[in-house]
Amino acid sequence: MSRPRCDKTAAWRRLQDHYRAAGAAFDLRAAFAADAQRFAHFSQQAPHVFADLSKSLLDEQTEQLLLGLAQETRLEAHRDAMFAGERINNTENRAVKHWLLRAPRNAADPDSVAVHETLDAMLAFAEQVRADPTITDVVNIGIGGSDLGPQMAVAALQGQVTPGKRFHFVSNIDGHELAAVLRDLKPQGTLFLVASKTFTTLETMTNARSAKHWFEQQGGSDIARHFAALTTNVDAARQFGITTTFGFWDWVGGRYSLWSAIGLPIAVAIGAQGFRDLLAGAHAMDEHFRTAPLPQNLPARLGLLDVWYRNFHGFTSRSIAPYHSALRRLPAYLQQLEMESNGKSVDAQGRPLAFGTSPVLWGEPGTNGQHAYFQMLHQGTDRVPVEFIAVRQPSHSLPGHHQLLLANALAQAQALMQGKPDAAGHRNFSGNRPSTFFVLEELTPATLGALLALHEHRVFTSGSVWGIDSFDQWGVELGKVLATDIARRLAAGDVEGLDASTAGLLDRLR
Repeated sequence: MSRPRCDKTAAWRRLQDHYRAAGAAFDLRAAFAADAQRFAHFSQQAPHVFADLSKSLLDEQTEQLLLGLAQETRLEAHRDAMFAGERINNTENRAVKHWLLRAPRNAADPDSVAVHETLDAMLAFAEQVRADPTITDVVNIGIGGSDLGPQMAVAALQGQVTPGKRFHFVSNIDGHELAAVLRDLKPQGTLFLVASKTFTTLETMTNARSAKHWFEQQGGSDIARHFAALTTNVDAARQFGITTTFGFWDWVGGRYSLWSAIGLPIAVAIGAQGFRDLLAGAHAMDEHFRTAPLPQNLPARLGLLDVWYRNFHGFTSRSIAPYHSALRRLPAYLQQLEMESNGKSVDAQGRPLAFGTSPVLWGEPGTNGQHAYFQMLHQGTDRVPVEFIAVRQPSHSLPGHHQLLLANALAQAQALMQGKPDAAGHRNFSGNRPSTFFVLEELTPATLGALLALHEHRVFTSGSVWGIDSFDQWGVELGKVLATDIARRLAAGDVEGLDASTAGLLDRLR
């Protein structure tokens, strides 16, 4: 579909003028002093997620100008095209339908029947594994979206994980990772899940072959019972010895795949109903994004704020601070979601961009991060927007801990905004440092699903406004191709035609 690029619009020029006139000097402390209703206006309840944007560098005029930019770049039409199943991934000529994976049965889409048939079969298998007392360990072998999503979700929902089973995730081609996992396993008690859409992914298949070799060397004999594949290449899996396979579709990008058969380890961990609750939470956020007017549409508001920060304030990174230890893998998951989606330097037509796109995402759980990098957030030379994620109800019963955890999250956000003057300088906190605060009532499959879908649609929003294709990832290909050549050269010692640095390092590493 034809959409004007953001920097070619009148709304973009109005935002530039507004930034120069008021945005650059915007002060949060003055904004709160001038508007007693600021918290009410810039906070919002969406499905399962409450968000406070009042400590963001926003006022009503800025938000109205950003909404004008969304309208002029046809954000809503682009969103509707995605939900209609149009091929909005134009560089790969594919639809983008991860949302269908969590839509109810009998949705008006021709792929819905296959989606639910696969879901039912996968969940039935998950229940079989859960009920099998001889399987004590589940090892997921994947990489990228086939690893980050399931690993993050299983950790996040650890309070609901079935007792008597341990979950392991192997992604790195570095054999130290797999060897460390295998060291504590017994073949008769282990189920390996090999997650690769094509069953050719270098890292995944290298680890899978090594796992199979270990299994056989340790006396394992029933590959079909102890290995399952999450793949569309059924023939290759069968040649490997695997007979249990669950597939997915080319309209499911890797970083959006935890809702598909790739989510099998999650289903084994939390059960079929828990997995359906995860899907339902995401679907509720899908419907919010699909139907809510833009001024009350939380993913859209966040995505537009990201554009304001990246392209007008010039912020090049964002810190994720989940104040819940179970969300420890969320920053890494969001890194892939946003940086692989929107880390682009050309638009959807291949034309070079004259503005920045994805920021760098990074972070650690609170309160650990406070004793690591918050020094820079409070007193460093760069202003870095921070996103706090808090959960109101803990899932443990230890007295005092959770109140102190929440107090720290609130205090850090307050300190970033208010600051504290000190004439001597060393104890001066400049303040006026922006943050966003998310609150979940509890950390459950439904609330986690909604939180993840919120971020998916937020990334869609900023990518749509920037006019890029957020659903391809050509940037991961070149290194893969070169690695194949380098591996051959490492074995042979062949450095002919290489640059001097690569040749020297290759010789050093042989």
